[in-house]
Amino acid sequence: MRFTKMEGLGNDYIYLNCLEGTPEDLPALAVRLSDRHFGVGADGLICIKPGRGGDFAMEMYNADGSQGAMCGNGIRCVGKYVWDRGLTRKECLTIDTAAGPRRLELHVLGGAVESVTVDMGPVETGRPVRLEAAGENFSVVPADAGNPHGVIFCPDPEGIDLARLGPLLEVHPALGEGRNIEFAACPDRGHIVLRVWERGSGITLACGTGACAVFAAALKENRCGPGVEARLPGGVLTLDRRGENIFMTGPARTVFEGEIL
Repeated sequence: MRFTKMEGLGNDYIYLNCLEGTPEDLPALAVRLSDRHFGVGADGLICIKPGRGGDFAMEMYNADGSQGAMCGNGIRCVGKYVWDRGLTRKECLTIDTAAGPRRLELHVLGGAVESVTVDMGPVETGRPVRLEAAGENFSVVPADAGNPHGVIFCPDPEGIDLARLGPLLEVHPALGEGRNIEFAACPDRGHIVLRVWERGSGITLACGTGACAVFAAALKENRCGPGVEARLPGGVLTLDRRGENIFMTGPARTVFEGEIL
């Protein structure tokens, strides 16, 4: 079985071409391959399948085998995968996800995709939820970017003990369901800075839906303007609001290809 390792801002996934068939027991396969010591090593597994109305479909699994609905960094790499391998010559295409279809604009340079703009759709935010975890009080803004998030604004995201707080906040009963958790700051109206605890994967270098969730929460609280650069440990995403939708632009890169024996 051939695979491709790809990453967007260090958020890395193993990609399988499933256009003509899908391996059995994908959750177990995701766990085995994502292991960074005994497997390929990744934040999860993404299968590229025939579209159900769109041009292609993506099915994603986190490193713990749980299925995710949407991945902003992952879907950019899907766009690069299908273009670079000649599976499409459309620079604007639609990818079906468990969270609904997402439209992509591929930015091609020298015959290969360098970056991708994704119409992430509207991101819904709720009223802040006040809760306690590990003896500390937090105000968490629930957000839905195709998957559930909890945004916490703080002065210095780098100073947060994410490995300690992330697992507690992810499953906190006050939030109603397992969530990705973002600690974020807005140093000015054109920039946001964030760190992410991804449910099912832990600390990751980047999270596209997480950046969009923070952006939506910051817009709601008038912490930023309608266009920002979002800085994550793995790099920078460009986010802008067009009408009700949020558009995300960022890189996509192939790391290597291999064969699973």
